[in-house]
Amino acid sequence: MGSKQIAQETFDDAVQENITEFEMDPEEAVREAVQQFESQGVDLSNIVKAVRPPASENGQRQKHQILLTLDSLSRAVAEPDVAELPQQLSAFAAQCKEQLAFRYLAGQNGAYPVVFSACQLAAGDRDLLLQAFSTLSALLDGQPDLLDAAGQELLLRSLRERREDAEVTLAGIRCVRHACLKHEQNRQDFVKAGILPLLTGAITQHGDSADVVRTAASALRVMTFDDDIRVPFGHAHDHAKMIVLENDGLRVLIEAAKAFTDNSGVLSELCATLSRLSVRNEFCQEIVDLGGLNFMVTLLSDCMEHPDVVKQVLSAIRAVAGNDDVKDAIVDAGATDLIVLAISHHLGNPQICEQGCAALCMLALRKPENCSVIMEGGGALAALQAMKAHPREVAVQVCHCQ
Repeated sequence: MGSKQIAQETFDDAVQENITEFEMDPEEAVREAVQQFESQGVDLSNIVKAVRPPASENGQRQKHQILLTLDSLSRAVAEPDVAELPQQLSAFAAQCKEQLAFRYLAGQNGAYPVVFSACQLAAGDRDLLLQAFSTLSALLDGQPDLLDAAGQELLLRSLRERREDAEVTLAGIRCVRHACLKHEQNRQDFVKAGILPLLTGAITQHGDSADVVRTAASALRVMTFDDDIRVPFGHAHDHAKMIVLENDGLRVLIEAAKAFTDNSGVLSELCATLSRLSVRNEFCQEIVDLGGLNFMVTLLSDCMEHPDVVKQVLSAIRAVAGNDDVKDAIVDAGATDLIVLAISHHLGNPQICEQGCAALCMLALRKPENCSVIMEGGGALAALQAMKAHPREVAVQVCHCQ
């Protein structure tokens, strides 16, 4: 991906020039413009690659469809026309969900204040609030910088006041998650304002809702990310400790898993979050004591055909194996044979090979007796096969049992 950026207007002008000066048809003009800029190393991920409607008779430039939809929403908010708002919110959200370029262009043209105002207008109307939050979530996806302090407060207040409403809770958490991906300051602000107990509380209170449990677990995991390249040092480790020590996060997640023994999607998300929380020896041991290891092993056995699930379980096993006592529990549970089977079964998947080999390596670290079990179970051969299958994958090459 190139590092150079251009404005939407620059791209539109190039397309129009191709049409007027070189007599290209619209589709060819767009393709030519894309090829031209990409050959110059320009990143077009935030550019709407479509022909802008021609200028009106008075010479006034027309807008892309997403901006016309935003204008309609703006009018409904300004009047305010509560009867018209649902339709306009739905139309705008649908276009935002189509691609990042659409929502980026809208964001650059004042969409956030409009959507935020719609959320404020909808505060007393549950159905309208659901739609407003859905639209806000769509707009924030990939654009966490748009959210301001007022938006954070509105989301937190709604999650507190409507905590018994599963649908509103789900919609609010989706907004929070999008606002915190790749944005360290938003994460820190939300944590300081009390988002962690709201997320764990949502899992407990709505433990029968697969969507709420999965989304809340994902949001908790995002709070432990260190993915904002603008910040040299984040609070990922501190947030993980707060989730566990102050909000009983491990018990909440493992208890939630018991209600979804046949839902691999939820269990996979819970495993992914548990792996992010395994940052201390005692946390790894607590996961085992609470029954987390048992459900991981069962899940790995039952969902061997689902690569996404297998990858997350292997990552979780690798994480909790950081505790030497837990290593023994994992081996005693028969997980080594399942790990070898997972590598062999998904030999063409570099991520599974990486996580599986890394898990075996972690189990063998400082444990000669475990090395024997792994060797006897074909672990060394599986690791060798993975290395041969992915010679250019550095992560696979360095993850081999010693």
